[in-house]
Amino acid sequence: MYQTIGYEIEAGVAVITLDRPEVMNALSTLLRAEMLQAVLRAEAEARVLVITGAGRAFCSGQDLGDAADGIGGVLDLERVLNEEYVPLLKAITDCQIPTISAVNGAAAGAGANLALAADVVIASESASFIQAFTRIGLVPDAGGSYWLPRQIGLARAMGSILFADKVSAKQAADWGMIYETLPDQGFNAHWQARALSLANGPTLAYRGVKIALRASFGNDLDQQLALEARLQGVCGATEDFREGVAAFLEKRAAKFRGK
Repeated sequence: MYQTIGYEIEAGVAVITLDRPEVMNALSTLLRAEMLQAVLRAEAEARVLVITGAGRAFCSGQDLGDAADGIGGVLDLERVLNEEYVPLLKAITDCQIPTISAVNGAAAGAGANLALAADVVIASESASFIQAFTRIGLVPDAGGSYWLPRQIGLARAMGSILFADKVSAKQAADWGMIYETLPDQGFNAHWQARALSLANGPTLAYRGVKIALRASFGNDLDQQLALEARLQGVCGATEDFREGVAAFLEKRAAKFRGK
């Protein structure tokens, strides 16, 4: 069905695998289109979405050799970003289910920022993150200028972008850029277990968590407290809340249904 990505779903977990290992999963026009379709599909039929890469890299960023993109001028780049990257990034960040980036190797340029668009980023020890834009005379895109200052602070964001330094997975975790890093051995089993845990959790509560945390950057305290109350009112009326309370009182594991 897809030419540039893999798509699998099992036990409520949808996995999108960027599958152009011969070019380190570089982002072509076709890959972006297929990935957007797959993200929207996962949102409709899964309870968790995982994005990972085939081979030794997660994603090397924009495929500069992709003739379909018409690379070569500012206006072309602006069109590609607005028409192809923005819908994809918004689909990931606005996704109604939890999203995980399982970064299995190098993530560079737009590939690094694609990874950071997910709710949770888990990386193998051999993975790295590179804001490679200035190496070719560009500014960060694909959300990099938005995510990085919020995640690691202005000083580290500025330095990592200006110098285009390679940031190791361990350093990224220490800085707060990503959630955790794991040894390469057992990495896949770990993120799979993480994803399954979320798939078995209270889906509507997770949706509320995403809304509340993302809104907090633009809200004052009164607005955020009001949002919390509103979201809690919604969650308190769900079957999952009733099941969670019952499981707590009965000293058993909850069986959430996402309702």
